Amino acid sequence: MTGTYSPGGGAARPAARGGTREAHWAPGDRILWRYRDHAPGLRGRIHIARPVTVVQDTDELLAVWMAPGTECVKPVLADGTPVHREPLATRYTAPRTTVRSHWFGGGVLKLARPGQPWSVWLFWDGDWRLRNWYVNLEEPRTRWAGGVDSVDHFLDIAVYPDRSWKWLDEDEFAQAQRIGLLDRHQAQRVRDAGRAAVDVVKAWGAPFCDGWQDWRPDPAWGVPVLPEDWDRTPAHMTS
Repeated sequence: MTGTYSPGGGAARPAARGGTREAHWAPGDRILWRYRDHAPGLRGRIHIARPVTVVQDTDELLAVWMAPGTECVKPVLADGTPVHREPLATRYTAPRTTVRSHWFGGGVLKLARPGQPWSVWLFWDGDWRLRNWYVNLEEPRTRWAGGVDSVDHFLDIAVYPDRSWKWLDEDEFAQAQRIGLLDRHQAQRVRDAGRAAVDVVKAWGAPFCDGWQDWRPDPAWGVPVLPEDWDRTPAHMTS
C-alpha cells in the first residue's frame, strides 16, 4: 500500500489521506512542505523541501511544525554560494543547484488556510519569546499524499507582537518583475494578496488572534527525516 511520507512517525497511512479535500492528516503525521523554482531553466522544479510534523489539519487550517535541526533542501548557486550573497541583479539568473542542509536556529510553526495566497510563520527566540510572525506570499498550496507544494512570490510581511508590520523583500519583488519572473498581472495579484494580508493584520484576525504564540510542540515528535525522494512528482494534487 502506498502511504504518506512518515519516516519515524508510525505506520504509513493510505495515500488518499491528505490527498483530497475530504481527507486530513492526523497530528503527528510527517509530511513535506515544498516550493517550486522560478528561475529560467528550472521553473517548476522543486528547490525547497522541508520535512514537517502536522500539528492540525482541518478544512480551515493546516498547521505544521518544522523542528530545529531539520535536514532540508535549499537552492544555492552552482558553486555552492548561498543565494542571498549573490548581487540582486543576477540573483535569479545565475546557475543554481540544490543542496541538503540543516535548518539553523529555532523551530518554525507554519499556518496556512486552504486557497489563501499566503502562509503565516511564527518565529520564537530561544526562551520561547515570540520574535515575529512572517507572512509568506505564495501560490495557494496544492496537496498531495506526501505533503503540500507552492511557489514563493518574493514579497513578504513581518508582523510584530505589538501588532506593527512592515513589507519585506520589496527589492527582490521588483527584480523578479524586471527579469520576467512575474508579469505585470501576476505582480498585481501578489500585491493585492499582500494588501489583503495587511488588512487581516490591521483587524488582528486569524491566525494572529488565535493564541498560536503560546503553542508548544510535543517533545515526543523528534525531528523528521528528509527522504531520498524529496523531489518526487505526485501522482495527483488538489488545492
